[in-house]
Amino acid sequence: MDGQELEAFAYHTPPEIRGRKGVQHAVVIVGAGPVGLAAAIDLALHGVRCIVLDDNDRVSAGSRAICWAKRTLEIFDRLGVGERMVAKGVTWQVGRVYHRDEELYSFDLLPERGHKMPAFINLQQYYVEHYLVERAAQFPDLIEIRWKNELVGLRQAERSVLLEVDTPDGRYELEALWVLAADGARSAARRALGLEFAGHVFEEKFLIADVRMRADYPSDRRFWFQPSFDPAESVLIHRQPDEIFRIDFQLGWDADTEAERQPARVMERVRHVVGPNVKFELEWCSIYTFQCARLERFVHGRVLFVGDSAHVVSPFGARGGNGGIQDVDNLCWKLALVLQSRAPEALLESYDCERVRACEENIRHSSRTTRFMTPKTPMERQLRDAVLALAREFPFARTLVNSGRLSRPCSLAGLSSIVADEAAVAGSMAPGTACADAPLVRTDGGPTWLLESIGGDFTVLTFAASAAELGRLEGEQRAAGLDLPLRLLVPAGGIDRASGPSAGLKGRATLLLDAQGLAHERYDGKPGVTYLIRPDQHVGARFGRFDAPRVAATYARSLS
Repeated sequence: MDGQELEAFAYHTPPEIRGRKGVQHAVVIVGAGPVGLAAAIDLALHGVRCIVLDDNDRVSAGSRAICWAKRTLEIFDRLGVGERMVAKGVTWQVGRVYHRDEELYSFDLLPERGHKMPAFINLQQYYVEHYLVERAAQFPDLIEIRWKNELVGLRQAERSVLLEVDTPDGRYELEALWVLAADGARSAARRALGLEFAGHVFEEKFLIADVRMRADYPSDRRFWFQPSFDPAESVLIHRQPDEIFRIDFQLGWDADTEAERQPARVMERVRHVVGPNVKFELEWCSIYTFQCARLERFVHGRVLFVGDSAHVVSPFGARGGNGGIQDVDNLCWKLALVLQSRAPEALLESYDCERVRACEENIRHSSRTTRFMTPKTPMERQLRDAVLALAREFPFARTLVNSGRLSRPCSLAGLSSIVADEAAVAGSMAPGTACADAPLVRTDGGPTWLLESIGGDFTVLTFAASAAELGRLEGEQRAAGLDLPLRLLVPAGGIDRASGPSAGLKGRATLLLDAQGLAHERYDGKPGVTYLIRPDQHVGARFGRFDAPRVAATYARSLS
């Protein structure tokens, strides 16, 4: 499969058109892009059934979103497609910034060892969607994808949402307890509710070209300000799988869109970049402007907005697709708990609070990038040019160069949904932080990873000097009525022959060996240090010692 061979998925007449009536569904997801499909899989992993509607019957044409960040890959790994994406994608962690022909500096996004997922991969969106569709098919009793089912109307009742859907066989109505709107920047769900984005439209025009060529180009991200080889204000190049290269050209606000999208003109620009002797084919191109904007709220009654239906940013910094997947990671466990009557509906307000913060952070970074790349006043341009000139010689100026602050997970510290016990000690994994990964060893001697061991449920993670502690800690949890998975990490030498590798392993408790010491280092893992980890693998609370009643109380508060 590549961008020119898009398999059509089968359309089936919906049962409602065949006469089925009166079925109320738990969740309907509008949109079968990466965000909607990821949401369906995440809900299925929590035992929630959903229907996915999409007005198309193919994955996206053109590479579209291509840069997938480490945290997003960790989420995809939990969903069951991360390893496949990394195997196919082009891995990179070094970025290089140029001014005209001169390299100003480079940066390394993951200089330390001991992480399962790389800093970034480049992988075309159509591959990601295809992998997600195949993964969704592994949940036939929980996920139903309805292709060529277009949302044309939506209204909210007191305790449900009514959706009007158009198909090749006519229209029908669906009723759902909850709707996830994952239908992109032109969201039909958003229009149906009369909601509008608030934000700033950037008039600068950009040309994206996907080019197939055999070239000995590195996998590094390379960005040019005012390149000498093209009249564009900036040029960005990324290598993708299948000998495809993404090239972005900043055309300027007054560019003639019709002229610039002509194949001959696009080919001329690409030839300026790759040189006169490199053979290439133009696979896909598009000209776009963009805005940095969002809905005021992401929760509107029983309709929950995720991804581009909730917020849009510039593509520089890879914050769009990555932000959408992180929306899903934040929302789906909460919705599952609500549907299972394990938490009140008020828990969903924390999705709005937490992801609005992340969205504002993404918009702030994207807006600053855009202003640096496209200065609008003589003063802004003078400042930009001065920074670029200084960056040739002075390292301090390089921190001011902004070609896209690349996607990182947002900290939730300070929000009411994060409960930090008063006895918590300071450390790198502060409450609200996304958990760092580290290599571990299972009791059978097999390798594993910390994030794999945590999984997608609330988990108690604690450190001890010896495996002999496991039985006692598990007993204390049971006495406190705390029915959560327990992960006990011990250092090299913490398992002795007397205790045996499986001693004390009962119920939901698991013993793990931190043979390389990286988990202890990253979590300040002194004996007794304990974390309550949320299902989205953010630190919900940290304690200086293991105290099961206190952890149980904190867990209960985190669901309120």
